[in-house]
Amino acid sequence: MTVKKALLALADGTVFEGRALGYEGETVGEVVFNTAMTGYQEILTDPSYKGQIVTMTCPHIGNYGITPEDGESRRAWAEGFVVMEASRVVSNWRSKQTLQESLNESKVVAIEGIDTRALTRHLREHGSQQGLITHLNLDPDQAIRQARQAPNIIGRDLSAEVTCAHPYDWTTGTGDWTPSATGSTRGTSKPWRVVAYDFGIKQNILRRLVDVGCQVTVVPAATSAVEVEAFKPDGIFLSNGPGDPEGLPYAAKAMEKLIGRYPIFGICLGHQILCLAFGLKTYKLKFGHHGANHPVMDLRTRKVEITSQNHNFAVEGPASLLEVPTFPPVLDTRYGKLSLTHISLNDYSVEGMACLDHPIFSVQYHPEAAPGPHDSAYLFHEFVRLMETHHA
Repeated sequence: MTVKKALLALADGTVFEGRALGYEGETVGEVVFNTAMTGYQEILTDPSYKGQIVTMTCPHIGNYGITPEDGESRRAWAEGFVVMEASRVVSNWRSKQTLQESLNESKVVAIEGIDTRALTRHLREHGSQQGLITHLNLDPDQAIRQARQAPNIIGRDLSAEVTCAHPYDWTTGTGDWTPSATGSTRGTSKPWRVVAYDFGIKQNILRRLVDVGCQVTVVPAATSAVEVEAFKPDGIFLSNGPGDPEGLPYAAKAMEKLIGRYPIFGICLGHQILCLAFGLKTYKLKFGHHGANHPVMDLRTRKVEITSQNHNFAVEGPASLLEVPTFPPVLDTRYGKLSLTHISLNDYSVEGMACLDHPIFSVQYHPEAAPGPHDSAYLFHEFVRLMETHHA
């Protein structure tokens, strides 16, 4: 097998030389690292990675291949992929493709054979930044120039590039794969009509909503409050998605008109959009949170959950939030009081909010997992209980 060289160049002038992987070509994006040991297929197909080149910190990727039903959306969205070693041998009876075959078919430009540990340490110290993977141009200076010219994700409306074009109904649950520890309320006498905003929604979120008894209609990111009301929902769900929440101000404006009228549950970008609607601010993290092993504390119970995360922005919390607070802090906002419910134990950033005056809550992490543990799957049941209480 002929080995073709490839380069990964960062905007700060750092260059890594490796071997070409995936689709032959070149690509630009913000280089981030993900600490999950498995779930590379779900990561590649997560729309939240639009605009980003994903580095896997686990050194061996691809050994269980690619299985079509494990994708999180209709296609791969990551701009590029970086691994230490990509396995050409597949050892899973469910797999239909190798990683290399899938990357090539999805036209994802990738690189292997670089020191991903050194790259991860560099990103931790200097922050996520724009980069270029190229199989075509092996001139380091030119590659660095191209990386520096790559568009920044700050202020961009990336959700518009990944959202659905028209509303549609979703009816499929997780079936035999439903987490046994979290139970299921399928078959309940009243299906809860939920309108789910698609800012880049993962399919396992939709499956989990169906599992707990929801009748789900998915709508595009720019759907107005009036259009949502026409569906006569029992509750509204705000999904994950890529990029900067301030890049889609129309979403926060729609939420301002819906707050107080319906139970609302937000995840990741949806959480940030809700907080913006309440008048809070967001900021860009130095290197983001990407992985399936992030500890989060529920401040109401002091219980620690291991969570799946994928975000580069976060909501500003109390200025004094330099350690785990004794009691959940409460913030006064334009639409009532918000209680800080969850906090990251890695950097004390905000991981969850609940409104004390309206049936609304949100989390920064991913309770649907895929990939990741199921510690937080109970939150989908909390959403159902919120609708039950509101409509009692």
